[in-house]
Amino acid sequence: MAVARVQHRTYSVDVDAPAGAVYATLADSPRWPLFLRSSIHVERLDFDGVHDRFQAWTQQYGTVRSCLVRRTLDAGARRIDFHHEAPADPVLSHTGSWRVETRAGGRCRLALDHDMTLDRGGPGDADAAVRATDARSAAELARLGAVAERWDRLEQLLLSFEESVRIKGPAELVYSFLCSIADWPGRVPHLLSARVAEEQPGVQHVRTETRCGARVRSTETVRVCFPHALRIIAKETAPQEPFQAHTTEWSVVPGERDVTAFAHHQVLLREDPHVATAAARAHARDLLRGQSRAVLNGAKRHAETAVRTL
Repeated sequence: MAVARVQHRTYSVDVDAPAGAVYATLADSPRWPLFLRSSIHVERLDFDGVHDRFQAWTQQYGTVRSCLVRRTLDAGARRIDFHHEAPADPVLSHTGSWRVETRAGGRCRLALDHDMTLDRGGPGDADAAVRATDARSAAELARLGAVAERWDRLEQLLLSFEESVRIKGPAELVYSFLCSIADWPGRVPHLLSARVAEEQPGVQHVRTETRCGARVRSTETVRVCFPHALRIIAKETAPQEPFQAHTTEWSVVPGERDVTAFAHHQVLLREDPHVATAAARAHARDLLRGQSRAVLNGAKRHAETAVRTL
């Protein structure tokens, strides 16, 4: 087996934002699905302010992959070191660091280092892995830099809220309805069609057409399903106005006498010089709230009707 070391690949971008704001964007791993186009979901497993361990689902070239990442955060040095615990072939080991360096005039430089050990004699394509890392790193730097440059108004562009409904029916039936999105047309009023492809168990690629007032809106979504936890994470991969990014977590929580189904939305709004941010926030909330209620009420009818039939 021939093993080659890819020595210290470095990427950087200058950012028109304070170093502290850029570092805060880097450190906030649970929000990366809102900040990075390729990031589908980050499931934080452990965090104590310094050590951060999470499972990350990302999409690249249409394929969703997950990886287990351990990070060490140094806020004083504005540096984050990372280690992939079980990298996929042909990568044998993968470590690196994010660094934020202060520049004059309130600017900074965001740098990303990678060190990978590649198995050039294995079944994977080592050169393709390097090219993928180059492409992903360039995209991540550009996107994180663009997000951080809105640091003084970012919180107004971020929106988080949830809808819920109590259901007198089995949690499994509620989850089954939420998971079976291909069956929603005809049962969820605004959903006209849904085409689902499952590339691997629990990962759904969904293309839908929904009615939004007089318009029909096409949406592409990746959904990661956790049946044992009764949760589904969904992210729009080609968001339209007013969204720059949008994720939804569907979850079912059993109670003593009933269950509660939740739809938790997180949104990053696009900036539009012709639309006030407050109006965009209200429009996004109203749109998603109405659609969520329709889906949750559909799950309620499904579960409670099945119970009455039994």
